[in-house]
Amino acid sequence: MFRRINVIKSTRNVLLTGLVAALSACGGDGGDPLSVTLLHMNDHHSHLDAETTTLKLPDASGATQSVTLPLGGFARVAAAIQEEAAGSKNVLKLHAGDALTGDLYFTQSDGEADAVAMNTVCFDAMAIGNHEFDSGDSGLAKFINFLHKDPAKCKTPVIAANIKTASSSPIAGKFSPFTLVERGGQKIGIVGITIANKTKNASRPDATTVIADEVTSAQQTIDALRLQGVNKIILLSHAGYEMDVKTLAPKLDGVDVIVGGDSHSLLGPDTLKAVGLTPEGPYATQLQDKSGQKVCIVQAWQYSYAIGKLNVDFDKYGNVSACNGQPMILVSDSYKDSKTGTSAASSTADAAAYTAALKQVGAFRFTTPLAATTTALKPFSDAKTALGAVKVGSANDNLCLRRVPGIGAKSDTTRSKLGDVCNKDATVVSQGGNIQQLVAQAFLDQGQRFGGADLSLQNGGGVRIDIAKGDITVGKVYELLPFKNVLVRISMTGQQVKDSLEDGVDSMLGNNGGTGSGAYPYTAGLRFDVDITKAKGSRISNLEIYKNSAWANFDLAGTYKVVTNDFTAGGGDNYLTLKGIDKSLKENTFLDYADSFLAYVKAKITLDKPAVSTYSTKTYKE
Repeated sequence: MFRRINVIKSTRNVLLTGLVAALSACGGDGGDPLSVTLLHMNDHHSHLDAETTTLKLPDASGATQSVTLPLGGFARVAAAIQEEAAGSKNVLKLHAGDALTGDLYFTQSDGEADAVAMNTVCFDAMAIGNHEFDSGDSGLAKFINFLHKDPAKCKTPVIAANIKTASSSPIAGKFSPFTLVERGGQKIGIVGITIANKTKNASRPDATTVIADEVTSAQQTIDALRLQGVNKIILLSHAGYEMDVKTLAPKLDGVDVIVGGDSHSLLGPDTLKAVGLTPEGPYATQLQDKSGQKVCIVQAWQYSYAIGKLNVDFDKYGNVSACNGQPMILVSDSYKDSKTGTSAASSTADAAAYTAALKQVGAFRFTTPLAATTTALKPFSDAKTALGAVKVGSANDNLCLRRVPGIGAKSDTTRSKLGDVCNKDATVVSQGGNIQQLVAQAFLDQGQRFGGADLSLQNGGGVRIDIAKGDITVGKVYELLPFKNVLVRISMTGQQVKDSLEDGVDSMLGNNGGTGSGAYPYTAGLRFDVDITKAKGSRISNLEIYKNSAWANFDLAGTYKVVTNDFTAGGGDNYLTLKGIDKSLKENTFLDYADSFLAYVKAKITLDKPAVSTYSTKTYKE
């Protein structure tokens, strides 16, 4: 009775195929072609102010200079989206998650500042990121309430297909698996996905909140949309570029575009390498789904530094016939270079040369901040400035962020903002981040002051930024340690301590639901050798504890007081040994972990690089 047409992207399920074919046949040959423009961002992590970056650019004479210029800021994001939307048809504005955690804005306002900034854009959808759960379901509910404060003006749909909550959860009813939008008279389904293992093990969803498998949940939602006759599907994926490329795109049937987040991936042309940036892949990365149809994958870096602009052409059957676009790294033409230093602007001739070079790259956008966003953020900015500017100490050296030692893929060097200062520091390369080591030392000191402690344990990913040589302010400390964690003292056997270190390394390697580089363990008062070529249980060896002003053999049969943060104490980052320890052996010190480091800085006044002999990782074999 119905004429069979080619609107189905696989024959995986005969019943589904028949139903969708029947529904689509009612529309004749499948409808008209449609072109849409996606304007998207991800992982801004409460970074609402403009920052700076240093690039390698040719001056007027052709000589390469290190050039510092303004970068990003949410007011530039809002301006770029507004201006690009005005010149485009069928626009969708998308946020792929992790709006929260990472700057004093979040510490002060619990996400209200982020919501206020986002509402000056008014996104068509936002995926829930893992860091949206850093303050539990209640923290996410508070943020969504801020985001929906004035629904008559803006009510961004918050979506995640693989999050299931109890009816008693504060976020129950505040998000959906997908949202439907209409452009050019045609429906487009936008499906949200949240990275499962990392959210369960590296954040704090309530115990009753389930984060289900990404592929299964996405496919179920796609199938449900197709049964409604929706044949254009965008996956708003907070699952990371690697999962988007290797898992979601090839295993899903019916996905057209994946707009990603979580991995902070800069995608773009190879021309970025010439100025000192290294893209992880092309924008857009073009693959095929399970049924052989084109899938376009994009992501837009991090911290309000960039937006992405993707043009997508759908054919009359809802398949992608073409996609193209580019990242837009948001900058200003206000330059200081290695000739002028930080004291003066570059010459007019050199500035013109730098601008020409950036335009030649093709991935930079010169953008004036949107006044409405700046005005909306001013009360939050004033409060942040007043508190954040208070100086509490200074650093005599550059204190480098590096989650994992070594030079392999797990070393995760891209999160450092100090560049070669850290990448060429032999101790950092061989033994890990010296700022992580100092944080571990600060926590041990606090534990010893309040009730006693033998050693401390800190996950490397809980420390978020480098500390450059110079003043250390309150704002810098809370940017360094932005989570709402407290210190917990645990009574543990030596074997449990070793097993916990093994957990951290195994999780860093991505095994058994591991969460990646952020799980790598740092300790103070304890040091050890690491060999990741061995099996779990044998990777940690030659443990030594600092006792009576000297290093001594660590007793696996002994008992120790260990200070850690409550996140790892509860099994976060797959520290399952810690999770399994009886609650009676865990004491909440009620010492805020950022305040603990703040107290350490105030007591020390000046911070130096740790002595090589005090690093927890003595050697690292990969």
